[in-house]
Amino acid sequence: MPSSALTPAIKDEIARLGCADIMVGIPSYRNAATIGHVVRASQAGLVQFFPDLRPILVNADAGSPDGTQRVVVETEPPGYVEQILLVHPTNRLQRVSLTYPEVDGIGGKGAALRTLFEMAAALEAEALVVVDSDLRSIVPEWIELLAGPILKGGYDYVTPLYARHKYDGTITNTVTYPVTRALYGHRIRQPIGGDFGVSGDLIRHYLAQESWTPDVSRFGIDIWMTTTALIGGFAVCQTRLGAKIHDPKDPGSDLGPMFRQVVGTLMTMARDNPDRWLTISGSHDVPAYGFERLVDPVPLEVNTLRLLSQFHAGSLTLAETWGRLIAPDNCERVLALAAEAGELAEAAAHRLGLSRQSGEGTSGGSMPSTDELSDAVSAFHFPDDLWARVFYDLLVAVGFGDVEVERLVAALVPIYFGRVGSLVIENRRLSEEQAEEHVERQAREFELRKPYLVERWRAAEAAAAKAGGAGSTRSEEPAR
Repeated sequence: MPSSALTPAIKDEIARLGCADIMVGIPSYRNAATIGHVVRASQAGLVQFFPDLRPILVNADAGSPDGTQRVVVETEPPGYVEQILLVHPTNRLQRVSLTYPEVDGIGGKGAALRTLFEMAAALEAEALVVVDSDLRSIVPEWIELLAGPILKGGYDYVTPLYARHKYDGTITNTVTYPVTRALYGHRIRQPIGGDFGVSGDLIRHYLAQESWTPDVSRFGIDIWMTTTALIGGFAVCQTRLGAKIHDPKDPGSDLGPMFRQVVGTLMTMARDNPDRWLTISGSHDVPAYGFERLVDPVPLEVNTLRLLSQFHAGSLTLAETWGRLIAPDNCERVLALAAEAGELAEAAAHRLGLSRQSGEGTSGGSMPSTDELSDAVSAFHFPDDLWARVFYDLLVAVGFGDVEVERLVAALVPIYFGRVGSLVIENRRLSEEQAEEHVERQAREFELRKPYLVERWRAAEAAAAKAGGAGSTRSEEPAR
């Protein structure tokens, strides 16, 4: 972990605040339109559910030009919250909005959380709750649901259980959930959920780690926290928050950089900690806190033609790279699927009068829906077992190959687009519950294929040891 980068002004603020029992942190950037609601709900949750604790709310902002920090400061004061809740807390709620410092010149969500971790540790908080700044569905109960298992149940890390639309959370559904489950044996459904609770003990453990990379300072932070908690043996649970309504992203146009940072961190940590996952077989449920909430998530449109076109385009430029990283049989199947995806996307675009590469209309007409686009390419199918094998091939390449993690993960992005496109097509006529069973089916496939990973890893490990031992396990090599 890099040394503290807290500015003198933040250190002075910590000294002024003194100490706190519970802290709510809200990272932000350009969220003036939504952060006021998040602050109000958080304030109400602290007052309503923890009236006898010393509370503090901290907004760690990236220097938003839209007045995000001003909204935080001017949002209804605690007195207003007390009046509507008819609760009189023992201690006054403190609020702070600050611009967080970069970590080794890198800014992002992870850098914001690093500041929140350092502040919580300095204030000796027993529990830190972090919530996203673009939430539209947060209610005061979220604060209790995320902090309660820590303060009342002795847990160290609380991850969210959301009711999400079947097309939302594609990085979680296709990578972080099945891989975390297969590698570390815990069925944590949302390992990169964004909203979480963490104990003071785990915060101090985070701050003692040396595995802080540039990706961790960005979107790699969530999977880093989850994996670090698991390999550190901390008590983990989930909490039912209901629907997460925020600013959703189309996986074909918005999620490339996030995918690279999240998956790069996931693979790097697996590379550096093989002793923590090689011997694990199967998985077990993780306790869930709170009542199940039956809600309908907000619909999300996904451009299936764009996903398939990007998969095909990637194959044209990355075929040689894939051939070096992926086992021959698996690579042959991937290339065949990419060619099929290109043909189907081209035919569908021509039939619908769309641009193949963008999947958007060429004559100003309205865009077809996700279901209509998916119907046009309904013959495309990317098998579960192939996706698991490809991912495991690349994980072995991270452990023992000569390609930088960043380049390797970038080469995986088009294949990820193909896999997501296939799931959207497959789920287009299904309910949320039926689509969830497909996510579980895929996760079980990752568990089933784990012996394939272990066998390949052991073989590469033996070959490296025979060649002189360099990089035989990578467990002693610092994260890159």
